[in-house]
Amino acid sequence: MSSNRELADLLRPLAPQVLAALLRQHRDFETAEDAVQEALLAAATQWPERGTPDKPLGWLIKVASRRMTDQTRSEQASRQRAERELARTPPAVQLGDSQPSDADDTLILLLLCCHPSLTPSSQLALTLRAVGGLSTAEIARALLTPERSMAQRLSRARQRIRAAGAEFRMPAGPELAERLPVVLHVLYLIFNEGYTTTSGSALYRAELTSEAIRLTRIVHRALPDDGEVAGLLALMLLTDARRPARTGPDSSLVPLSEQDRSQWDRESLQEGLALVERTLARSRVGPYQLQAAIAAVHGEALRAEDTDWPQIVELYGLLEAAAPNPTVTLGRTVAVAMVHGPAEGLRLLEPLAADKRLIRHHRLHAVRAHLLEMAGDNAGAVEAFRLAARLTTSIPEQHYLFGKAASAESASTGNNRAT
Repeated sequence: MSSNRELADLLRPLAPQVLAALLRQHRDFETAEDAVQEALLAAATQWPERGTPDKPLGWLIKVASRRMTDQTRSEQASRQRAERELARTPPAVQLGDSQPSDADDTLILLLLCCHPSLTPSSQLALTLRAVGGLSTAEIARALLTPERSMAQRLSRARQRIRAAGAEFRMPAGPELAERLPVVLHVLYLIFNEGYTTTSGSALYRAELTSEAIRLTRIVHRALPDDGEVAGLLALMLLTDARRPARTGPDSSLVPLSEQDRSQWDRESLQEGLALVERTLARSRVGPYQLQAAIAAVHGEALRAEDTDWPQIVELYGLLEAAAPNPTVTLGRTVAVAMVHGPAEGLRLLEPLAADKRLIRHHRLHAVRAHLLEMAGDNAGAVEAFRLAARLTTSIPEQHYLFGKAASAESASTGNNRAT
């Protein structure tokens, strides 16, 4: 193994497969996950010196099985029987008419981590730990939570799953249909937290966006005909394609309208566009597909001024009907302003100012500031930009908004002098 990074890249996708093998034999999630982590640690210390085994997955399963057997203090005969069973090919798991695969195992594990007995924050953390392979410290840093608190959250989550009697199996049709949206929402949250970090000095956390895309790819392989799974993957790819152009040389935020689109990742962009084209043509359209379609319209524009804003307005109208929420309305308001002018956008913004879900959110005031600036009300824009900057906990966004306020103030001062 030539580097620690290559070793980590090999071990990360194997971790959920090892955990799946143990969970087939045991219902103790916490003990099984601890055993997997010990096996991964053993691999990280032994493989660089002794070389990677011919069958890395089998090696990890054997070691994890041994650790788990030791932890549960089973009898010698029980330990030998468990090691023999776990070293074999895992028994078939039915997913429709398909044959079992690593993707099936990962989907089952995702469903288990997103068990309805858990809170959304616990679902997210446990997914990153058990399926994503991130350490407790890495998750704590990514979600800006003290490591001790994160460890306690993960421990409680495992205990709840055990208390709920959850089994490692693919849910039946209706149950799968009910729980799959929770999995997609958790992956969506992981991606969003990585793409625009809610607080701290970093604008984005690439490890989270990469992990969200990797896991969503696995779900897509397991359920290739599900339109919303494909839509979520397309949305992530199209959005993440812009990441190279989102920051300037000084790491400052660069808004979409000002980005150098030649820096966008063309491979991700083309894959996302192809997914949108295939998905919209063959499946019932849902919220993730509509968001992906909006991202695709932006992705097809070689320049910001080439953006097909009337089409985006139409898509936002469909999205608002399918999944009404104030954030969607806010996005539609911006699109309407780009088509019909800032006055119409400000009119649509008025009802949102009374929405308790948005009143303390910086994006509402940032959009209002932008529309006021478009309308020539620089004094009003200054006040709104400053309010938005005070409300955000993201340092890069805060710097950008204060910079916009300074520019608007300078323009307002210049207009007053001219008058």
